[in-house]
Amino acid sequence: MKIAFLGTGRMGTELALQLIGAGHELTAWNRTRERTERVAEAGAEVAGSPGAAVDGAELIVTSLFGPDTVREVVTGPGLVPDGVTWVDTTTVSPAYADEFAAAVDSYVAAPVVGTLGPARNGSLGVYVGTHDAERRAQVAELVAPWADPDRLQQVDSARAAATGKLLANLALAVSAQGLREALALGDACGVTPEQTLDMLGSTGLAFIAGMKGPFVRGERSTDGGDFTVDAIAKDARLMLDTVGGDLPALHAALGSLEGQQHAGRGDHDFSAMLVPGEQDGQGEQDG
Repeated sequence: MKIAFLGTGRMGTELALQLIGAGHELTAWNRTRERTERVAEAGAEVAGSPGAAVDGAELIVTSLFGPDTVREVVTGPGLVPDGVTWVDTTTVSPAYADEFAAAVDSYVAAPVVGTLGPARNGSLGVYVGTHDAERRAQVAELVAPWADPDRLQQVDSARAAATGKLLANLALAVSAQGLREALALGDACGVTPEQTLDMLGSTGLAFIAGMKGPFVRGERSTDGGDFTVDAIAKDARLMLDTVGGDLPALHAALGSLEGQQHAGRGDHDFSAMLVPGEQDGQGEQDG
């Protein structure tokens, strides 16, 4: 297919590369043109504007930072031609998904669950949500190169897809806060971070300890990591807005994330909230 791909940030680039690898013809656009370099090297054309990117496209994929950007780039200017399927991988709230589905009948919410490694390996979770069963099946086939087959779920509305993604990221944020507090408790008890990670191996925090252990051990830098502080903090605010703010554990996680934002590490992997010397905004700012 001839596809317009709008938004080649960290995740968008990996998704676009998978589509190119599957044989699709891509025209890419990103606000910061330098971020289209990898997809251009893989064979995509680069457009100078969203309008130029969608001109003649059979399908549009967006991977943008959040709902405000979707409004600015897509729904505000009426970017999607009539009848052209719009696949939106952006993380939005159920209310925004309803808004976009009402604005563009061909809207399909397709948020992804996972980070850059699973995106490169084709093992992401993906929700595909729309009322249109035929369009839903088409998009499920399109996104298959991104997805673990057991984690590719078709749901009957964009709202349901958005809900699934927020639930996944709530679990991630709250688990990270739990790991942060476990590391603090271990430190107070004279236990090293490595020992704490090992002790958590048979607990409910085992998944997040395994995922973020390399950052805690200093084996990876949070600078240029997989899922940024800014991104998950934005998602946490969407969750809080959705329920009216009454999520105490998520409030605590957001407080830890905001400490990193205030320290200038919003573009770092959100593991910065776990790393000794970076917690509570302490230590020197990288870069």
